[in-house]
Amino acid sequence: MTPPARIAAAIAILDDILSGTAPEPALSRWSRSNRYAGSGDRAAIRDHVFDALRRRRSFAALGGATTGRGLMIGAVRAAGGKLDVVFNGTGYAPPPLTDAEAQHDPGPLPDAVAHDIPDWLETPLRDSLGSDFSAVLTLLQSRAPVFLRVNVAKTNVAEARVALAKDGIATEPHPLANTALEVTENPRKIVSSQAFRDGLVELQDAASQALVADLQMDPAPARILDYCAGGGGKALALAARTQEAGVFADDGLPQRMADLPRRAQRGGVSITEIGGECLAREAPFDLVLCDVPCSGSGAWRRQPAAKWELTAERLQTLRALQLEILTTATGHVAPHGTLVYATCSLLNAENNDQIDRFTAAQPDWRCRSRRIYSPLEGGDGFFCAVLTRD
Repeated sequence: MTPPARIAAAIAILDDILSGTAPEPALSRWSRSNRYAGSGDRAAIRDHVFDALRRRRSFAALGGATTGRGLMIGAVRAAGGKLDVVFNGTGYAPPPLTDAEAQHDPGPLPDAVAHDIPDWLETPLRDSLGSDFSAVLTLLQSRAPVFLRVNVAKTNVAEARVALAKDGIATEPHPLANTALEVTENPRKIVSSQAFRDGLVELQDAASQALVADLQMDPAPARILDYCAGGGGKALALAARTQEAGVFADDGLPQRMADLPRRAQRGGVSITEIGGECLAREAPFDLVLCDVPCSGSGAWRRQPAAKWELTAERLQTLRALQLEILTTATGHVAPHGTLVYATCSLLNAENNDQIDRFTAAQPDWRCRSRRIYSPLEGGDGFFCAVLTRD
């Protein structure tokens, strides 16, 4: 496919997404209907689509319309490209620009538009990010790095890098976590690599790895519960780092843990999935991690559609759920145990404010430490608070 034909394909997929289809099903549907497209074409089209979703507001403003065509006109304008080279109507290229499209001048973009956020989120994000507001949001307009977690239950960083290099995957250690490798070449080869198949590495953001590493305690907890396990990335990391401990995983939507047994077997670690009455029987635990459902604002580079789906009402619903989960989790913590609250959010409303609300309502608990992992450190945005009983 030619570069203009790839943009035409991205326009069609974006129109599907804008009509209500989630990004991954929209991409899959296009691929099934266009089997002639090679892997390189599909990768380039995917990049166009996700770049446009990250920068939907600014691209729409530059392109003159919140449509697939408008977004891609805006993308070419933002990159300083020649519109008549792309939109020329030749072969599978998009049709030429209309006079209105060619003459469109958006003028100076308001801050919320230029930073690609909904208007209602500008003030909360400014309050939460302070002087880092512009730098963080500019960073979130770009693609996220690809990180691997070296599985210390099976190997070390040096050996993992050598194993990955045999499949042409170049990596560099990342300072956020001593298990983190940033992939610098051939990230799309990871899941087919021998190192991945042998469980030497797992895909996991560097900040997520750092959060787990920061939970290392003395004495080490004998029993750990990942209370909102999701796909199980943090449970796997905890199991690799604390091989003497029993690691348990639970999630309000158990189907999210469907791949966890396979991943644990590949990684050579043991994780026990529990829930309901089984959870009550196994409690209490020395460490309970609550990586609660949240806005995902720290991970908008990876899940840009979530930025546009978030509403003020949805945020309030999430805040109520977060506090409910944290309060319920206290019943699963051993008397001298530790409760950890984590989000991949940048918003104070989901982070510091929630901890302050919790400790005000639960006077026997205190916050021992709290940390914000900024996207400016290289990974996703995370928040973590460590709580203990007085």
